[in-house]
Amino acid sequence: MGKLILAVIFLMRHRGQRRYAKGRRERSFFFRAGGYLLPPLLMACSVLERPAPPAPVKAPGHTKPYRVEGTWYQPLSHARDFEETGLASWYGRKFHGRKTSNGEIYDMHAISAAHKTLPMGTFVRVHNLNNGRALDVRINDRGPFVRGRIIDLSYAAAERLGVVGPGTAPVRITALGAPAPGQDSDAAPRYNPLDYYTGNFTFQVGAFTERANAERLVRQLGGIYQNAHMVAYVDGRDTFYRVRVGRVTDLEEAAQFERSLQRGGFPETFIVAE
Repeated sequence: MGKLILAVIFLMRHRGQRRYAKGRRERSFFFRAGGYLLPPLLMACSVLERPAPPAPVKAPGHTKPYRVEGTWYQPLSHARDFEETGLASWYGRKFHGRKTSNGEIYDMHAISAAHKTLPMGTFVRVHNLNNGRALDVRINDRGPFVRGRIIDLSYAAAERLGVVGPGTAPVRITALGAPAPGQDSDAAPRYNPLDYYTGNFTFQVGAFTERANAERLVRQLGGIYQNAHMVAYVDGRDTFYRVRVGRVTDLEEAAQFERSLQRGGFPETFIVAE
């Protein structure tokens, strides 16, 4: 009998230990599962409760130096008083449909141009010095990266200026301003000069290498036009004496006065900002 009682006690203790162990395993699984599941739940809650991050602030575009074929170029911060003489070239079908430097899609049939350093969006007046034609174009790309060339015209712009046939032509480019607000980017006539200019517009009617010739013309024009004056310019080798007349503050009025001077015997007249 005593042995029977001891066997029963042993079985009861063993069953209790098994239940205890099973309970521990269940509790252990629960806590382990909780340990694995709780962090993601907390993270999810924290993500839901966290405010949306602010939109990234874009750095000023198209003003950082850039490098092409080992040469560094520094874009200008403004186009005030910008004027340049050199060769114009053009680019067409090979680049048609590709992105320009300012992110637009290049359209060879639209009026645009590429320049190495002028601010994007600048309108410039391009004078073909061979045939006297002039056209206003908007800068939306970088180039040309060929020695001696100062502007790369779209096919349409080059066609109007008579550059497509010969491939290149000597030109003078003069900065006018930026597109007026709400204006179609390819429409040329209206500009907002305040984006780049502070001051008045005047008109260059001629340039001379002989100072005496420039002074003589200034005296002649002084009796006809206001603000007749001479400006010396050194291109690194030679000195040119530029003769300018007139002063207006409205660009549309300036365009009319420019045409008047061209018809009055000064066909090379163009607008500049004082």
